[in-house]
Amino acid sequence: QVQLVESGGGLVQAGGSLRLSCAASGRNSYARGWFRQAPGKEREFVASINWNGGTTYYADSVKGRSTISRDNAKNTVYLQVNSVKPEDTAVYYCAANTRSFRAGLQSSEYDYWGQGTKVTVSS
Repeated sequence: QVQLVESGGGLVQAGGSLRLSCAASGRNSYARGWFRQAPGKEREFVASINWNGGTTYYADSVKGRSTISRDNAKNTVYLQVNSVKPEDTAVYYCAANTRSFRAGLQSSEYDYWGQGTKVTVSS
């Protein structure tokens, strides 16, 4: 069993930055990802990272202004988003794929999810 707990959400002004954290219990040597769901929309991929942080993927919507990273000693994955926009407003979910070391882009690849942390970007 893996438990994921996100933190760092809240109200951010457009143009500012946000940093989300996702702490995991139990074994940590697997792929992790961030997804988000805006009001009235489907959950979408944001970023993912492989087991040792050597490979990362980003959605086009955040590429160039986001960084996903991990600290395996702390069992924690981070998502930094700079130059935030109102369209970044969403509930952000952390996910873990305990069946693979490789980062994935599809939500169906992930078998554990956090409860989500809400981010609101004001214009």
